[in-house]
Amino acid sequence: MKKLHMIGNAHLDPVWLWQWQEGFQETKATFRSALDRLNEYDDFIFTSSSAQFYEWIEENHPEMFKEIQERVKEGRWVLCGGWWIQPDCNIPGGESFVRQGLLGQRYFSEKFGVTAKVGYNVDSFGHHGMLPQILKKSGMDAYVFMRPGPDEKGLPGRLFVWESNDGSRVTAYRIPFEYCTFGNMSSHIELCKPELTYAKDEGMCFYGVGNHGGGPTKENIEEIRSLKQSDQETEIIFSDPNQYFEQIKGKEHLLPVVHDDLQHHASGCYSVHSEVKKKNRDAENRLLVAEKFSSIASVMTHQPYPADYNRAWKNILFNQFHDILAGTSIQSAYEDANEMYGEALSISSRGLNHALQAISWDIQIDEEEGMKPVVAFNPHAWEVTTAVEVEWGIFGNYGSIADVHVVDADGNEVPHQFIKPHAKVPGRKRIAFMAKLPALGYALYKIRPGSSETIPADVTGRPNTIESDRYHITFDKETGGLNIYDKEHELQVFEGPAALPAIIDDHSDTWGHGKLHFNQQGESAKLLHIKVMEKGPVVHVVRVTTRFNQSTITQDFTLHAQSPRIDVKVKVNWQEQHKTLKLLFPLNLNHRTNTYDIPFGTITREANGEEESMQQWLDVTGTSKSVKKRYGVSLINDGKYSADILGNVVGLTVLRSPIYAHHDPYEVQTDESYTYIDQGMQTFTYSILPHTGGWESAGTIRAAHEVNQKCPTVVETYHQGRLPATHSFLSVDAPNVIVTALKKSEDGEGIVLRLYEAHQTETVASIHLPESEREVEVSFKPCEIKTLYIPLDVTKPVLETDLTEYNGAPLRSHDELLLRN
Repeated sequence: MKKLHMIGNAHLDPVWLWQWQEGFQETKATFRSALDRLNEYDDFIFTSSSAQFYEWIEENHPEMFKEIQERVKEGRWVLCGGWWIQPDCNIPGGESFVRQGLLGQRYFSEKFGVTAKVGYNVDSFGHHGMLPQILKKSGMDAYVFMRPGPDEKGLPGRLFVWESNDGSRVTAYRIPFEYCTFGNMSSHIELCKPELTYAKDEGMCFYGVGNHGGGPTKENIEEIRSLKQSDQETEIIFSDPNQYFEQIKGKEHLLPVVHDDLQHHASGCYSVHSEVKKKNRDAENRLLVAEKFSSIASVMTHQPYPADYNRAWKNILFNQFHDILAGTSIQSAYEDANEMYGEALSISSRGLNHALQAISWDIQIDEEEGMKPVVAFNPHAWEVTTAVEVEWGIFGNYGSIADVHVVDADGNEVPHQFIKPHAKVPGRKRIAFMAKLPALGYALYKIRPGSSETIPADVTGRPNTIESDRYHITFDKETGGLNIYDKEHELQVFEGPAALPAIIDDHSDTWGHGKLHFNQQGESAKLLHIKVMEKGPVVHVVRVTTRFNQSTITQDFTLHAQSPRIDVKVKVNWQEQHKTLKLLFPLNLNHRTNTYDIPFGTITREANGEEESMQQWLDVTGTSKSVKKRYGVSLINDGKYSADILGNVVGLTVLRSPIYAHHDPYEVQTDESYTYIDQGMQTFTYSILPHTGGWESAGTIRAAHEVNQKCPTVVETYHQGRLPATHSFLSVDAPNVIVTALKKSEDGEGIVLRLYEAHQTETVASIHLPESEREVEVSFKPCEIKTLYIPLDVTKPVLETDLTEYNGAPLRSHDELLLRN
């Protein structure tokens, strides 16, 4: 007989058409209702996710929390999801997904004595393809979702095995029709019963009032009880996802395997509300950099590791709730989100400053008259050559660039130039110089009085041209469009003027429901001016400003010495409604392959013009039309999550400006006043990285991390110290192995290092830890995530652990990990 597992739940959006305070209250009301139903019906089972909800109850109603603990112990209140919240499953970075499970599962374990076995994101608007590995390594072997629906993503059945690039697999189930019920229970069950055919005759049917909470009602439960007695064809039982997937165990080999991401639902969510998305990226990266240097400072200088970093993560994770980060909540909800991001950024900045200054204060810096020492830090596990900008003083002695020179720790002069200071007062100076920084470490540079002996103070050139050893860059005098000629490989990178704004009519709702393409023929912006802003041996900047109606788009095209990238700082003052803004890049390439960055991996997609989600970069590699060689272009960003590729044209989506929380089928009224998203000023950076060969050999992933996690500096003074003028604390020799986190372990007894393989290539990487005199070899499967637990006691072995830091074991064999002392 077919079996239908009835899953009593209450879908709770803590923020959506209401603010979090209302969601907080509704959580209490919903949980109280669920407890009452459990008291009234001894066969009823309640399922709920999201550790954040339980922390709210624990802090605000401890008596109710104790009741929930008892029901969990009894097995009738079932914890699932294992994450802090049900987030957007495309936009957060890989490490954020790890922290969802780390904080969520540890909270469940510490407060309830159990962890979740089933991943649970029933309302998220799509799911990236590396989730199976993240779920598996967070203690979850199964996954429940609802979107995209059958009309948006064809799947071989409701029940299937979902596989990520590293080979990790979870059993996944797509909920039929709805995760909640508002009307007749019998009709809902009748809709679900035919779906059992596509789920091996055993499926789940979710019921209970949802979105704004509520949960199963007495009427729901009594109707199910009645149907259990009367239905002769289907066994109907009160159940939970754990029970369901337990019944499926042993049948996984009979299920179809899906190796893909699960898209598309509400494609407009990837780009709407630029501010919340940019703050998410900034907060993620600043906190990750802060954790790295706080870990180092705690070991090297005994600077206390900040106790409030997990508070910062909880703020970030809460704001990654799918209706917040997706941009689909009411305007006032984003005022709350700004406050939470502000707290997270403040915590991160304070912790980072303490760490950097503790380390820099411990560097031996000898006194020199008139000398200003600068310590530049590198947050990456590879050597970085970068332009460092420093602003200091108020009534300085240096009148021009000819009055100073910059030297490295060995006394060698490095290229430098004065650039426009941020402060517009006499004596405040800003200098840019080239720095070579060791892997995850620092280097001391000195700004000395006296003219340079070897470095030219300036260079000259035509106003609309940027020239380097690698590129000849010009700007179209009519449109301001970008043209790049690669001198080294003798080819034009673009087929026509690039980086041109395209303004597209977009009358879809906030989600972009029913709309997969945002690239219809658009209007152009008018060129206002092209202006040289900086020109010297370190940095050359040309500003292109365009206007559309009352909106302006300013792009500062920046070429740094010794860099293969062209960095573009963008400032948009947007005053349009019902428009999408894109920047277009027509590539001079044939036989193209399109690769998108996703959390902990990549995915290849078609050039069909559909709006796609992405993380820090996308790449198009093919063959040059002119010289017939393999060539490509990576487009990197520090806060955008959406793009399309139509033929050979890449469209980077900058913003969308619909009405706040406008949901189809509501019709916009011409005589009503609305508030529109993405109005006013916003800034972000994107980078163009042309390359021969593929993105792997071009170092695209490393370049993307350098754009997103910039090298911080401390302007120091002279003092005694134990540390040398330049030092590396950790390095990884494999260019395809990326360090995503270095943090204090949750037990406080060690440091946790997380890495992943980024090129889909089996690899053995050597990790060098100079301070503990350890060198660790780690073997990676393609796209595999590894988490290492490094005890502070150097006599204890390094362990490999899971993402929750609970299950660790010494790594013994060469195939897994070798320790060399």
